[in-house]
Amino acid sequence: MNKKLIGKVAIVTGGARGLGKGIVKSLLLSGSKVIIFDSNKNNGQQSEFEFNKKFKNCVTFFYGDVSSREDNIKAVKLAIDSYGGLDIICANAGIYPLTWIKDISEKEWDEVMNVNLKGPFLLLQSSLNHFMKKKYGKVVFTSSITGTAVSASGHAHYAATKSGLMGLVKTAAVELSQYNININAIIPGNIMSEGMKYERGDDFIKSQAKSIPMGRLAETEEVGKVASFLASDESSYITGQGIIVDGGQTAPENQDEVFHPKN
Repeated sequence: MNKKLIGKVAIVTGGARGLGKGIVKSLLLSGSKVIIFDSNKNNGQQSEFEFNKKFKNCVTFFYGDVSSREDNIKAVKLAIDSYGGLDIICANAGIYPLTWIKDISEKEWDEVMNVNLKGPFLLLQSSLNHFMKKKYGKVVFTSSITGTAVSASGHAHYAATKSGLMGLVKTAAVELSQYNININAIIPGNIMSEGMKYERGDDFIKSQAKSIPMGRLAETEEVGKVASFLASDESSYITGQGIIVDGGQTAPENQDEVFHPKN
């Protein structure tokens, strides 16, 4: 892979598994050093160990809560203290309980908002002094086609956060371009992550694959490569945008027009 991020330092929230881990791997392959900011200590420590064996101590795990201002400030400080700076933030952490609107408790609603929407805001805000001072920063949020293009029963709170992220992206792009800070979002469709495999199961995966013109779910690294592109100077004139990475899932007007690739 093109080493377009040599000398760069990134923070990835939710980087210990799933899509976040795919983003971390793509950043490392491009030459970046990475802070994995995650609330799962076991997964975080294991990912740190795995990546450092392959990438020669380029990863540090930070155990914390993305919805905590204090923890976001600590993560930024850790990046600067450990690697001499911070260039990239990838706010990827997210939760997606499956609950119909009539059954969503206020507590559950707030939990989803805090992780999925407040978390990216706090990481961005905690990084701004550093980015503004150096007049450089790359910000990548993980949104979703759920809430921005389509939705499904049980995802009201999740969809609201992912749609809300795009509003934050566009406003931040207007405010922060004067400091040479680019802010964009990846907008994935269905991804073959650990959560998809073990929480949704084969029947759900097969049904989703049928709705995707490319006939399969994305691999985490395929989406991670788009995040890596947006984190690089190759995307220097892109800001305030969302890049859809869904295998064409949102393209057809109806499912009768979905023709899968032939082997």
